[in-house]
Amino acid sequence: MSQEQTMPSNADALEKGLARATKLNTGEKEFMLDVATSDLEVNMGPQHPATHGVMRILIRTDGELVTGAQPHLGYLHRCAEKIGENVEWLQYLPYTDRYDYLAAMNNNLGYSVAVEAVMGVEIPRRAEMIRIICAELNRIGSHLIAVGTYGMDIGAFTPFLYMFREREWMMALFEKICGARLTYSYLRIGGVFNDAPPGWLEEVALFCDTFEQKWPEYYNLLILNKIFVERTANVGVIPPEMCLDFGLTGPILRGSGVDFDLRRDMPYSLYGEIWRDGAFGIPVGRGEKGAVGDCWDRTWVRMQEMMESIRIIRWCLEHIEEGPVMAEIPKTLKVPPGEAYVGIENPRGELGHYVVSSGDKVAVRVRVRGPSFCNLAVLEDVLPGALVADAVAIIGSTDIVMGETDR
Repeated sequence: MSQEQTMPSNADALEKGLARATKLNTGEKEFMLDVATSDLEVNMGPQHPATHGVMRILIRTDGELVTGAQPHLGYLHRCAEKIGENVEWLQYLPYTDRYDYLAAMNNNLGYSVAVEAVMGVEIPRRAEMIRIICAELNRIGSHLIAVGTYGMDIGAFTPFLYMFREREWMMALFEKICGARLTYSYLRIGGVFNDAPPGWLEEVALFCDTFEQKWPEYYNLLILNKIFVERTANVGVIPPEMCLDFGLTGPILRGSGVDFDLRRDMPYSLYGEIWRDGAFGIPVGRGEKGAVGDCWDRTWVRMQEMMESIRIIRWCLEHIEEGPVMAEIPKTLKVPPGEAYVGIENPRGELGHYVVSSGDKVAVRVRVRGPSFCNLAVLEDVLPGALVADAVAIIGSTDIVMGETDR
């Protein structure tokens, strides 16, 4: 297969690389020597600190300029969707933990609300609030990893350690409520597995108080750091039109100035009520340090979203009441015939589940729409024209989790 077939081309870069001539003036005659050069292909991955997972990106370079990029996927493919069509409805729940293993609570929620939409079941209000608290805590933890490791990709090691300190507390809270630290299977079809243990909600409130005090430290240490700004501002700009063309969602979409969030615009659970109560806002990139939609804006959105999650959690803590935490559903679940698609606001964008039931205890079809797949695809258009040194910054700013991309 030819080079043009294996790699996407960039017209300007190819014209520079393939049509060059050098003039040699001997004083008597002038010679034209055709110097046709070929671009260098570099494998970034499948093990590379900036990929945040097992992924290979084939990058073509002309000197220090990236002229093409092609992601190669499939290293973590585990047939997750087909597994969902061969096990019972509740048995598939642990597999959702393994999509985006940094946001397992959100994965549980996404699958559960899709199945509940087919069932038409009403979820107890206390269970909805516990669900939202867990989902937003998980969003904070996911963004802490995203921002902390991104700083480390660029050379800032200290913020990574600081942010993991608060993430460790968040994981300890999850361990207390469900017994697990990474893959939870706690948010179930019909509610949650068990009620919050005594003192857990009070500790969540203490976490919110402490996090609000620590957040400015993270912001000043990394986001406003001069070196970080120089490495991310005006780098990897994704225009709003490109976001819509590729179906980008989440912090990448909002970082490009598009004001869209499923929690407000297509509300699920109690998010519509929380929004109408004015309990949270939607951070949108403004190009404060560079161009709208650059790497800095995407990181800024994630930082702001952590504080909005704190506001959502506080609203739930103020309004939560005693009551059941699980709807009355049979242990051996047979979902009524029907189909539904429900998308939720995962930390990386829209996580959608399309489920089809024939009335049996096993799904006819389970289809997952993962945000990282779309976020990864845009690199083919964003990386060409960038410097090789900026490739790591651009890839890291997309916050890709390969477990969710490959499934």
